[in-house]
Amino acid sequence: MAAPREKWNSQAGFILAAVGSAVGLGNMWRFSYLAAEHGGAAFVVLYLGFTLVIGLPVLLAEVAIGRGARRSPIRALEHFGGRGWRWLGWLFVASGFLILAYYSVIAGWTLRYALDGLTGFATDSGGFFAEVSTGGDAALWHLGFMALTACVVAGGIRGGIERTALVLMPALFVLLVGLAIYAATLDGTGPGYRHYLSTDFSAIFDREVMVQAAGQAFFSLSLGMGAMLTFASYLDRDHGLQSESVIIASSDFVVAFVAGLVVFPLIFAFGLQAEVGGSTVGALFITLPHAFAEMGAAGNVVGALFFVGLAVGALTSAVSLLEVVVSSAIDGLGWSRRRSTVCLAALTAALGIPAALDLEWLGLMDQVAGNLFLVFGGLMLAIFVGWRMNDPTSVVLEGATSTAWLPAWRWLLRFVVPVILVLVLAGSLVATWELLVGEG
Repeated sequence: MAAPREKWNSQAGFILAAVGSAVGLGNMWRFSYLAAEHGGAAFVVLYLGFTLVIGLPVLLAEVAIGRGARRSPIRALEHFGGRGWRWLGWLFVASGFLILAYYSVIAGWTLRYALDGLTGFATDSGGFFAEVSTGGDAALWHLGFMALTACVVAGGIRGGIERTALVLMPALFVLLVGLAIYAATLDGTGPGYRHYLSTDFSAIFDREVMVQAAGQAFFSLSLGMGAMLTFASYLDRDHGLQSESVIIASSDFVVAFVAGLVVFPLIFAFGLQAEVGGSTVGALFITLPHAFAEMGAAGNVVGALFFVGLAVGALTSAVSLLEVVVSSAIDGLGWSRRRSTVCLAALTAALGIPAALDLEWLGLMDQVAGNLFLVFGGLMLAIFVGWRMNDPTSVVLEGATSTAWLPAWRWLLRFVVPVILVLVLAGSLVATWELLVGEG
């Protein structure tokens, strides 16, 4: 006889765990960088608009399927769509598995930098990053981070994931606000704020800006890989999914926005804006450590706290990724949670070793799994709920306090979300092809 399915102990536990899944390394740089480079406030307006028309509908679709089926992705899609839709669940599991394999490598860097901040950041930040980002050192920190992630997931929903989220997510919010306040006290930060929050509303009509904003709205909420679906499968049926989805999306935006109020003032205060490139890696692990080194003793403390915050965001996201895979093994193979966690964490850690040894391999994994699999998975989920699933509104209605938004939700999933995600997917395909050709 199968063991009863685990449940969240509280609504706050689910919300904070889901926010932790959404909040990650991309929030700490990608959002603010895109905003600064694509019209500032205009990009923010587009991002919020696409969150309403793409992010929230797909997020609500994921949590509705998870709570309604009370199963992991493969079994949940089969429950509502028959065996012919199991492949989409498999895609979610494969996405979580592959993304975690290389994400853990980057997360290992955050742990290393948080520790190094206590003794002082290297003045040659570029050389230091080249030394620690690949090779045996990077592999060891990757394995250590995977072990930490496995410990949280092995503790179960209440004892591991929920308990961790209830402690770490409020701590991350407080830490980011504190760092933003500190950054505001530095001299020369005005240009940083202006660069981040400049307003060019003509950018709203730029196709590239629109695609970037739509992609960020989708990626930022951890959609298309079954994490939200899996977390929702541990919910009771009396939870109001629409209000919780809004809270999750809003919290994710706030973290990303405040992170920009930390990063850009620091970069401009120390005149490092010319060193900022378009990559998360370049800003977080080369430019910012340079700024912290320039600050002296205070920089060690501020830098260590900043990388602790990065590590917290990385850990909560990694936990959700591993839980997708573990939950599927528990449901599909009948394994215990401990056995599933140990075996699948070890397998994921082994898959991540090539990414720890070669940055080009890491970049290719990110492009394929993070940008292609996720978007395609979200596109097919919208099509499934919008066109294939029988009466999805009845699944969402359980615990709902309002129904006026339901027709708009189904209409968006049928007609608007697919069109926009096809455009985002086309851009990702072009980027992947250019990456493959460049490496060839």
